[in-house]
Amino acid sequence: MMRAVWLALLLSIGVCAQAGSEVPATIRMASDVWVDRINPDGTGLSWDVLRKVFEPAGVELQMQIVPYTRSIGLVKRGEADAWVASYQNEVSGGVVYPTWHYDSDLISALSLTSKPEPDQAELRRSRLVWMRGYEYQRYIPGLSHYNELQRRSGILSMLDQGHADYYIDARPEVEQVLAGAEEPGKYRVTDLLRLPLYIGFSDTPRGRALAKLYDQRMAQLVEQGELRQVFERWGEHYPFE
Repeated sequence: MMRAVWLALLLSIGVCAQAGSEVPATIRMASDVWVDRINPDGTGLSWDVLRKVFEPAGVELQMQIVPYTRSIGLVKRGEADAWVASYQNEVSGGVVYPTWHYDSDLISALSLTSKPEPDQAELRRSRLVWMRGYEYQRYIPGLSHYNELQRRSGILSMLDQGHADYYIDARPEVEQVLAGAEEPGKYRVTDLLRLPLYIGFSDTPRGRALAKLYDQRMAQLVEQGELRQVFERWGEHYPFE
């Protein structure tokens, strides 16, 4: 009888160990810098959300700060498990998108005040710029006149000299660009739309296991209301109403 009990116990331990081994003990995350969401020192709203998702489940976050397009490349090559701040189905092939978003971006346009306020028709006929890899043409229908930039440092000059009509980006990044203006009153910021933000996971056994865990944990945290305080602490829109 005792032998049967011990055998059952050992089998149970083996099954638990096998189940636990399906989820890695670490998640290698790559991300660009996003104002007060992904700060280089490991602070920010996004890091706080992701720690609440993974760390109570025994998964340690390992963070790597790289340019956005490089973060995608690392994931597609399996050199990172996930990247931060993707729009839904933005990238195809070699990546897995979870069901749950973790945040949202308020997308805005920066222009000279002499330009018309940018409705959809105005955007279609205007010259637009945004950062490389952001793919806003996927989410704002009809855009065809746009260029992708490697850096934000020359955006105000492009607007001033008439090389572009509108710069499109998430609102914090637009405000960061505007903060460098000598005459900020020359410019206008117009909010366009809000887009959910996702984690893009590598299409590998590690990535798929982490994506499954992420969805399970996000469902629990949202149902229990545990993320609301994080967004309130950072003064940001709560994206799960």
